[in-house]
Amino acid sequence: MRNGIPGLPTPHPIGESMPAVYAEDAFAQRFTSALDEVLAPIFATLDCFEAYLDPAMAPEDLVDWLADWVALPIDDSWTIERRRELVRHAVQLHRWRGTKKGLAAHVRLLTGGDVEITDNGGCTWSRTALAKLPGTPTPSVEVLVRVTTTAGVDVGRLSATVSDAVPAHVPTKIRVVPTGRAQVPG
Repeated sequence: MRNGIPGLPTPHPIGESMPAVYAEDAFAQRFTSALDEVLAPIFATLDCFEAYLDPAMAPEDLVDWLADWVALPIDDSWTIERRRELVRHAVQLHRWRGTKKGLAAHVRLLTGGDVEITDNGGCTWSRTALAKLPGTPTPSVEVLVRVTTTAGVDVGRLSATVSDAVPAHVPTKIRVVPTGRAQVPG
């Protein structure tokens, strides 16, 4: 949580912009310096406002606030780096939401592992009436995640993320498999 910065100067002291009659008055100068002390953090915040909106530079508590803005559920147990990364990729995650690519990207960001998604659906067209439909009659989605170690993977959160991404009637199966070796960044 942020606190005030003792002795933070204001870029525009009120006492310096007052008419001469007040500029010489000690009480008016003390009074306006108290106002300067209140206004200084506001000026400092506004001067670097864009940094507050950048997940890479925003203070920790603001990263969670930014996540709310972009409709990403955040878990307090995640590292700040993981939360920043999710917020940074929010647009891409929303753009591809509901697709295999989007689900794989979201799971990859949550786990840091290699993700393989198998679904039974598909889409096709045919010039022949009553042509065979792609996939199988029973819908399903299987998510296989290969990670170095399963210790940092929250399977409950992973399950909730997958359930949010697939239609409600589609059963899902999630497997998290340790590989025992470091993942190749990709």
